[in-house]
Amino acid sequence: MSPTDSQLDGIIAALEESVNALPLLHRMGKVGTPDPVELEMAMERFRWICFPGFFGPRTGAQVDSKAFLHAAVSQLRLALEPQLVLAIRSQQDDIKRAEDLAKTWMMRLFEQMPKLRALLAADAEEALAADPAARAVEEIILCYPGLRAMSAHRLAHALHWCGAPLVPRMIAEISHHQTGIDIHPGASIAAGLFIDHGTGVVIGETTSIGSRCRIYQGVTLGALSPDLDRGGAVKRGQKRHPTLGNRVVVYAGASILGGETVIGDDATINGGVFLTQSVPSGCIVQAPRPELVLKTRG
Repeated sequence: MSPTDSQLDGIIAALEESVNALPLLHRMGKVGTPDPVELEMAMERFRWICFPGFFGPRTGAQVDSKAFLHAAVSQLRLALEPQLVLAIRSQQDDIKRAEDLAKTWMMRLFEQMPKLRALLAADAEEALAADPAARAVEEIILCYPGLRAMSAHRLAHALHWCGAPLVPRMIAEISHHQTGIDIHPGASIAAGLFIDHGTGVVIGETTSIGSRCRIYQGVTLGALSPDLDRGGAVKRGQKRHPTLGNRVVVYAGASILGGETVIGDDATINGGVFLTQSVPSGCIVQAPRPELVLKTRG
C-alpha cells in the first residue's frame, strides 16, 4: 500500500528533523565530496596508462602510442583533479588553495608514472613466476584481481604520500569492492607483490612489504588492539601493522598482527597460522595439525 500524501508529508518532516539533529551525517548546503563514479573513471584511465593496448582504445596504442598516452593523461587529469579539489574543500573551503594543491599533486603523480609502471611490471612478473596456472603475462594483466588491486594501490599510495585527503581511501575502497582485496593506501609495498586469488586479503595502513613477496587468499596483515590515550581515544601515528621482508610467502588464511612483528627474508608462513611475534629469516612457521576424525556412513 502506498502512503497517502499526508502520511508522506509526515515521513519527510520526521526525516528532515533527523537530518537537522545529526549534522555529522549530511553535507546539505556545503561543498560536495568526491564522486565515486568519477574516481572509478580515473582509476580506469590510470590503467590505460599503465597497460596501454590492454585497456582503453586499442587502436591508439597499436598505431600511435604518443597520441594514446596524451589522451589518457589528459582524461586522467580531467577525471581526478576536480575530485582532489573537492576533497580539499570538504575539509577547508579555500578554492584557490585547493586548486593549486590539486595541480601540484597531479604533476607529482605524472612524474611518478614511469616508476609506478615499473612496479606494476614487477608485480605482473612475480605473478607469472609464482602461479603455475598462469600461461602468459597477458593473462595476469587481463584476469588477475591481485594485479588490479595493486594497480589501484599504486595510484592511491602515490596520492596518499602527496598528502591528498579522502581520495586515496575512496580509491582503495572502490578497489576493495571490485576485487575483495582491502589494501590501505598508506601501506608500503615494494616491487613484485603477488596476491593470488585475493578474496579476503587485508593489508593495514602501516604494513611494510619487501620485494617479491607472495600472499594468498584470506591473509590478514593487521593490528593488535590499539593503544588508548588517557581520555580513552585511539592513539594515532603509531606503527601498528607488521613488516614483511623480501621473498616472504604467506599462505591462505594466515593472520600476522602487530607493529613490532617482523617477518624475515625468505620466511614462509603456512596457512591458518595466527602470528603476533617476529620470525627469523628463512624460517617456516606452521600451525599444529588438526586432529581428524574419519567416520563411515551409516
